[in-house]
Amino acid sequence: MTGCGTAATPADSTSPVPASAASPSGTRFIEEEVSFPVNGMTVHGTWRHPARQGKPVPAVLLIAGSGPTDRDGNAPRLGGMDTLKTMAELLSVEGVASLRYDKLGSGKTGLGPYASKAADVGVGVFEREATAALSFLARRPGVDERRLTVIGHSEGALFALLLATKATTPVHSLGLLEPLSRRYLDVISAQVTAQIRAQLQAGLITKAQATEIEDAMAKAVASLRADGTVPADLPGGLSNLLSPANAKFLSEADRLNPPELAAGLKARTPVLLSCSDADIQVSCDDVEHLAAGLEKAPADTDLVRLTGVSHVLKEDPSRTTNRYGDPLPFSSRLTQALRAFVSRA
Repeated sequence: MTGCGTAATPADSTSPVPASAASPSGTRFIEEEVSFPVNGMTVHGTWRHPARQGKPVPAVLLIAGSGPTDRDGNAPRLGGMDTLKTMAELLSVEGVASLRYDKLGSGKTGLGPYASKAADVGVGVFEREATAALSFLARRPGVDERRLTVIGHSEGALFALLLATKATTPVHSLGLLEPLSRRYLDVISAQVTAQIRAQLQAGLITKAQATEIEDAMAKAVASLRADGTVPADLPGGLSNLLSPANAKFLSEADRLNPPELAAGLKARTPVLLSCSDADIQVSCDDVEHLAAGLEKAPADTDLVRLTGVSHVLKEDPSRTTNRYGDPLPFSSRLTQALRAFVSRA
């Protein structure tokens, strides 16, 4: 999608919402409903911070993954994941403030000016949202601007990398959790192939159907890379995944290679990188590919290999999506790693 031109927008605003927590020092944290303008739309989020301003504290921008995923890490038909909400709560226990926001197409932000022109939405729209969110966070009272961290989950890691390598607001450290680690269409192709093979093995489709879907996927990827278009009437449900409505975003996102972005980080940038043997969306092999790019920076990388943790960072060895919304514990290993990371970052 392309961004719309700059237009008059409402000023930054805040309003309290009922939520509080205390850090080990006894500092009580609260949450505020906030909003900030981005090129003709208003982005809504949650600013979690000490109830009383004292010594400046480090702060983290949390960026959600793909699809209409809101500030808490939930999707319209899949609530209860709470990936970003849980991280914000964990961070405040460590005395770290945070901002999480409803990206375009989710939560209170909604589609805004793109409600009738979804096909115009490209990478730039989401990048501008993230850039504005980081700038907004840096301006919050009581934030230590020298200790700004960006943590991206899944696709959100791509935008975290863009901020760390391109934003004018300095990013001190970076969290890339179950990150998009290869070119976007390569990842989608691998996921589709895995699903086709599983369906074939289960007898849900024939060999001929599997071949038809795989060939159609390859042609769609070639078309997106050639001219940004998607063939009509793709078989096997592919039209729900690759459609004219998201063709612009997919073709633009695919031009970004995460390892190449990672290699452009400022040398010695602290990076927390995670993967899990139970994540069926991002493999540890994929994340190793990104880690190789981080080595070229070189970044100060801590790669945490999780065991029995799902893509949404819950203790769940099932290797399915069926329990994403279940009230399962957040990864204890990642909790420890986050605490160590923010204490040194």
